[in-house]
Amino acid sequence: MASSRRQPRRPSRAGRVLKALLLVAVLVGGGLAAKPVWRHLHPDPPELTVRYRTATGAKADAVRPWLEVFNTSEKSVPLSRVALRYYFTADDDAAYAFNCVEAAVGCSNLTGTVVAMDTPHDGADHYLELGFTGAAGALEPGANSRGLEIQLYRTDQKPVSQDGDWSFDAAKRTYQKSDRIPAYDSGALVWGEEPGGKAAEASATPSARAAAQAPEGGFFDDFDYRGPKDTALFKHGWLVRTSEGGPGIDGTWKADGISFPAGDKTAGGQVLDLRAATDGTKAGTRQAALGTKEAKFRTGTYAARIHFTDKPTTGDNGDHVNQAFFTIGGSGDKYSELDNEYMPNGGWGAPGPKLDTTTWRNADEGDRVTHKTMRSLAGWHTVLITVRKDSVTYSVDGETLYRSGADYTPRADMAINFNTWFVDLPFTGERAWDMKVDWFYYQNGESLTVKEAERAAQGFRDGGLGYFDTLSAS
Repeated sequence: MASSRRQPRRPSRAGRVLKALLLVAVLVGGGLAAKPVWRHLHPDPPELTVRYRTATGAKADAVRPWLEVFNTSEKSVPLSRVALRYYFTADDDAAYAFNCVEAAVGCSNLTGTVVAMDTPHDGADHYLELGFTGAAGALEPGANSRGLEIQLYRTDQKPVSQDGDWSFDAAKRTYQKSDRIPAYDSGALVWGEEPGGKAAEASATPSARAAAQAPEGGFFDDFDYRGPKDTALFKHGWLVRTSEGGPGIDGTWKADGISFPAGDKTAGGQVLDLRAATDGTKAGTRQAALGTKEAKFRTGTYAARIHFTDKPTTGDNGDHVNQAFFTIGGSGDKYSELDNEYMPNGGWGAPGPKLDTTTWRNADEGDRVTHKTMRSLAGWHTVLITVRKDSVTYSVDGETLYRSGADYTPRADMAINFNTWFVDLPFTGERAWDMKVDWFYYQNGESLTVKEAERAAQGFRDGGLGYFDTLSAS
C-alpha cells in the first residue's frame, strides 16, 4: 500500500528511528480554534476544493465516503498542511473508528482521528479529521489528490444511520463538490462550511496533535477493522486463514474465529481477537489464524502487544491450547521460522504453563534450537523478536528469555503470523480460548528495546496513524 519513493537508507540506529516517529510540526491546534468561514471572509476562489461521493444509503454497515482534494490556488500546497473533516452524529452514543481502504497517496500516509464535539449542532456531534504525513507530498496548482476511500464505523459492528448527518449526501453517487466537508490549510478554514452556519463559533475543541510520520522500512497495525471480511484488512496486507493443513486439528481453520472487539479496559480501542473453540470433536472445532500475505520481513525488531490467557473464555479448562506469535518463510535449505508459543496447560508431553521460543533451520529434519520459559504469562505483555545477522533474541516485557546464534539466523524473508489452535482434543464439551493482539510493529534493520517499541506504537496512535507499510520504500 505504501507509495512513497525509495530513499537512501538511514544509518541503523534505534535512536534515529525514534526521532523520526513524530514530527513536531502541529497539523492543527490553535489555528483551527478561530475557524473563519472561507466564503464570508475570502471572496476570492478557495485555495482547496473537496469533492465527495458515496455508494451507501442512509442505513448502511459503515459510513463510506470517497474524497478528493483539488488545489485551486496558484501555489504548491504540501498535503501535510491539509486537514479534512467529515461531520456526523453518533448513533446511541456508540464509539466509532475509521480505516483507510485505499488512497492514491497511500494509506500509510493518511492519518485520522474521531473527535467528539464540545458543542454539538444539528447533524453533527462528532467528526472524523483526516490528515496527511509529509511523505504524501504536495499538490501543485490545479492538481488533485485523487481518491481517498474511507470507512467510518461503529466499533460494536452494528449498522449506522446517516440520516441528517452534516457531511452525508446520498444524492452524490459520483464525485461532486461538497461544502459540507470542510478543508483546512495550516489550521485555517479554506473550504466548506461547519455545522452551525457561517456565524457559528468554534464547533469543537481543536485536535492539537502532532503529525505522525511513518519511519522508512517499517510496518505497523493497530487492528482497527470491521471484521475478517473487511476489505481494508486485505488491502493492508493481511490474510485470514481458511486453508487445510496443520498445525493442530487439520482442516479447522475458520474466518469466524477472527474478530476486532472494542472496549478492552487494558488495551483501549480495538484489538485483534483470535478464538479457538471446540466441543471436543474435529467437526465441532475451529482454529483461528491471521498472517501477512507477503513474506518480506527478516532482520530487525518484531514487536507485538499480546494478551495470553491461562483459562478458557467459556467452558472447562484442560486443553493443550497453543497461543502463537511467529514468523515463517522459505523452504529447504532456505527455510526460516521463529516461534513464540504459549501453552498454559502444556503440550507434547511437557507440562505448563510454558512459553516455547524456538528458532528453526530446517523443518523437515527438525533442525532447531529451543528454550522453555516455565511460568504463567497470563495477561498483557510486549513480546519482541530481535533478529540480527549473528543472533535471534526472544524477550517479554524487556526480559531476555533466549538467544540463538548465527547458525540459526533466518536465511529467507518471512511472513508474520498470529494464531490460536489445539494441539489435541483431550475431552468433550463446549469451550473457547481467546488470544488478543493490541498492535504489531516491525522495524527493518533496527534493534529496538521494549520501551522504544512501546513509545513508537503510542506515538503512531497519538498521531492518528493506525496503519502503515513503508517496507517497499526502505
